[in-house]
Amino acid sequence: MVSSEQRRRQLAREKYERQIERREASRKARKRRNAIVGAAVAVVVVAGVGLWTGGAFDSDPKKADTASPQASATPAAAPVKGCTTPAAGQPNGKQFKTEPAMSVDTKAAYTMALDTSCGKVTIALDAAKAPHTVNSFAFLSGEKYFDHTKCHRLTTEGIFVLQCGDPTGSGSGGPGYQFADENLTGATYPAGTVAMANAGAGTNGSQFFLVYKDTQLPPNYTPFGKVTAGLDVVQNIAAGGVQGGGGDGAPVADIVLNSVTTTKG
Repeated sequence: MVSSEQRRRQLAREKYERQIERREASRKARKRRNAIVGAAVAVVVVAGVGLWTGGAFDSDPKKADTASPQASATPAAAPVKGCTTPAAGQPNGKQFKTEPAMSVDTKAAYTMALDTSCGKVTIALDAAKAPHTVNSFAFLSGEKYFDHTKCHRLTTEGIFVLQCGDPTGSGSGGPGYQFADENLTGATYPAGTVAMANAGAGTNGSQFFLVYKDTQLPPNYTPFGKVTAGLDVVQNIAAGGVQGGGGDGAPVADIVLNSVTTTKG
């Protein structure tokens, strides 16, 4: 006959074995779920490339970018070597009813300087081929519109760009006006290209992207400048990766445009 003590031990052992079985089943279920999620992320990344090439450098003020880091709460960005604490201040969020009147000299050279929390980037602007775009940037930088704005989107798979110029940091912000595309005939996007983000033809606003590695895109995005110094700054941001480890989203680097200036000559 089994004593009460032996029975107690037997029941305890059986309970322990059932707990182990449940834990193992749970572990296997988690493993299967993670594998499915990983596969889904891979599909999203590939689909994301299609979206980018199909016109989803989304800067539509009526529709938030689904890849935007501000669409939902995100953890604080980790430090990236070469990046420092952004300068104190907030975007002024100015809005304008119409595109500014043309004031740039299309025969002159213009330089845009990005003083960022991760280093300085200098861009030679092409007023001859993209006069309205350069005129808009000269106007907005003069209004300090870009100061203290985040570069909100980094893509590291399929295409290689850092997107900036949205004071809301959501991918849906703009200056209140839009203007037509320029310089698209035969447009290509080698490393160093600076081009406009848009939400379709003729929807340029303030968002732009810097190409840090040769990228294949259809000629749908107005190229208006070339990085002449500081491409390594953008490449360093790209090397820091995307928050969450994906291929498209908020950069790990806390990259903020402390100030942006446009000068003639």
